[in-house]
Amino acid sequence: MAIQHEMEHQARNAARQAGPGVVMLARLGYAARGVVYVIVGILAARVAMGRRSQVEGTRGALAEIIEKPFGRVMLGIVALGLFGYALWRLVQAGLDPEHKGHDAGGTVKRLGYALSGIVHAGLAVTAARMVMGSSSGGGGDGSQAATWTGRLMEAPAGRWLVALVGLGIAAYGIYQFYRAVKSDLAKRLDLGKMRVRTREMAVRAAKAGVAARGVVFLLIAYFLVRAAIDYEPSEARGLQGALEALRDASYGPWMLGIVALGLIGYGLFEIVKARYRRISAT
Repeated sequence: MAIQHEMEHQARNAARQAGPGVVMLARLGYAARGVVYVIVGILAARVAMGRRSQVEGTRGALAEIIEKPFGRVMLGIVALGLFGYALWRLVQAGLDPEHKGHDAGGTVKRLGYALSGIVHAGLAVTAARMVMGSSSGGGGDGSQAATWTGRLMEAPAGRWLVALVGLGIAAYGIYQFYRAVKSDLAKRLDLGKMRVRTREMAVRAAKAGVAARGVVFLLIAYFLVRAAIDYEPSEARGLQGALEALRDASYGPWMLGIVALGLIGYGLFEIVKARYRRISAT
């Protein structure tokens, strides 16, 4: 216990010294994450309107950035931001600067922060590889989901583990609907610095975006559970696969269009958080 306390003390001292840099990277991270969501939403909206045939996930959004003028520079900034967001999530998980605590609820939230940090670190690595010249960036969302599902299935009781992960994602998706209806999504924003109209629009965009993410997470969960039941990793899908499922469903253009608008709204809210969120690294 003494060693653990000493390690925590040293970690907090290091975080205190690096605090301004962590805060800056966290803000850049929120902005980068917002940009990625906005691009995914815009591309999905164009599919819903019949202006393109293929929806894209996060890696497709990164590829879209690098194809623009000065795209390599812009993607480099996004990659740095995603690394910053991953760092911020790991700080949230390890040092608990927002005092989530060590009870069951706090532990679950902090584990979620850690998982988010790992996921965004992987996405940042993909963006960095694309900046350095890799055309694929490590494969699309679907191939990544299938790869990790296959690796998990190789573990003892792997099918059960995949099914449990799917159920966990489903629970998180349902929680997004609760957040959209009940949670104060702006509680960590410096509302006094925002115009009233901006505040109202930001909260509405956040609610629509969180609900849209709920739909996406439920679809990802469905495909994971089905992959576990059929013992077929290739059935697992990521964000791109979830949007494809919406596109191919009955009333697909309408459903995809609604979710696309929600994802755009969520991305815009992340950009608002880059400016107005209260962030402390200690």
